[in-house]
Amino acid sequence: MLTTAAEYENKIKLLDWNGLRSLWDSIENRDTANDGWDAGKAFEYLVLRAFELDGAKVKFPYTVRLFNEEIEQIDGAIHCAGLSCLVESKDQDKNIDIVPIAKLRNQLLRRPSSTIGLIFSSTGFTSPAISLSCFLSPQTILLWDAKEIKYALEHEKICDFLILKYHRCVEDGLPDYDITEGDA
Repeated sequence: MLTTAAEYENKIKLLDWNGLRSLWDSIENRDTANDGWDAGKAFEYLVLRAFELDGAKVKFPYTVRLFNEEIEQIDGAIHCAGLSCLVESKDQDKNIDIVPIAKLRNQLLRRPSSTIGLIFSSTGFTSPAISLSCFLSPQTILLWDAKEIKYALEHEKICDFLILKYHRCVEDGLPDYDITEGDA
């Protein structure tokens, strides 16, 4: 039986920071099926729940329709500290290539120019993906890897780290600034 988006949302909303850290351990160990999560869904919802716990307004995964046709599947949206972001989450056993970045860039083209893209990877990113993310102007896409996600969960905050990552992107043009090296 397939789990619905509403069921996933209800399930993730039961988790506090400790629950998210436990779920993260399952994601890292590639063992979320025993907890009732389909492939990739635990990671997708974990990211959004972390933002929600930290006070952000969150829209869980949704579809966008235009002229009676589904044109986009969005992993989520977050609004915090004056920033509005589309979220793409990738839970794969290898580093993420340029395809999700190009997809998110196209989604951002249909949004206000101030909208930021966030790509979360349960592993990391290939060198071409990082290079591409540096040259997407005027769209901004910030990259988050596994180490940063774990760090945010351990510190029980992610909104401040989003602001730090955004500031570094504005100041230095670094879409992949490592928040574990900064001071929020």
